Amino acid sequence: MNRVEATIFAASEPVTRETLARIVGKTCSIDLLIDDIREELRGRPYDLVAVAGGWKHLTRPAYADAIRSAVGASERSVDLTQAEVLVLMCIAYFQPITRAELSSFFGKEISRDLIGHLRGAGLIVSGPRSPTAGAPYTYVTTKSFLLEFGLDTLRDLPDFEALEDAGLLSKEKLLAGDIPVALADADDGESERAVDYSEEARLDETSSD
Repeated sequence: MNRVEATIFAASEPVTRETLARIVGKTCSIDLLIDDIREELRGRPYDLVAVAGGWKHLTRPAYADAIRSAVGASERSVDLTQAEVLVLMCIAYFQPITRAELSSFFGKEISRDLIGHLRGAGLIVSGPRSPTAGAPYTYVTTKSFLLEFGLDTLRDLPDFEALEDAGLLSKEKLLAGDIPVALADADDGESERAVDYSEEARLDETSSD
């Protein structure tokens, strides 16, 4: 348990199951070790969270305001316009998808500048070329996208069919600028949760024990 927690504590990126298995051996149950550590952290201001295919120490949402007051916003947070959020959402659900397909979906051209901003933020990258005429590049989300929105895998996105059935996701709503309620709620909660438990804060916490 101590080796696992120390490794995750020291890492700047989520630590994968494979990495932890090299530390404790393949016969150990990583899930049970994580559960035991999380139980010991119950009531603490931080937790071990499954995100982007690994585990990471993240502070709990209740302390987001205190952290922002003390050290400002997280450097990792990305400032996106509503249009960029909507395009990013479509890429996440329909990837791999081309810029022309995105433009067709929204009924208006999606600019290269918008795509460039999402690429510059590290949220999307070029995917495989489309089999359509001209073989344009497609776009897919990245590990940084998972980190930014507090997701472990893309399977953690709100269920697409459920959103459609509930009337929360439709082309008409997207064109009107309506972000699906389920996705907006998830973003609000996870954006607070995804405040890095910084080394300085961890040292302060350790010294106070």
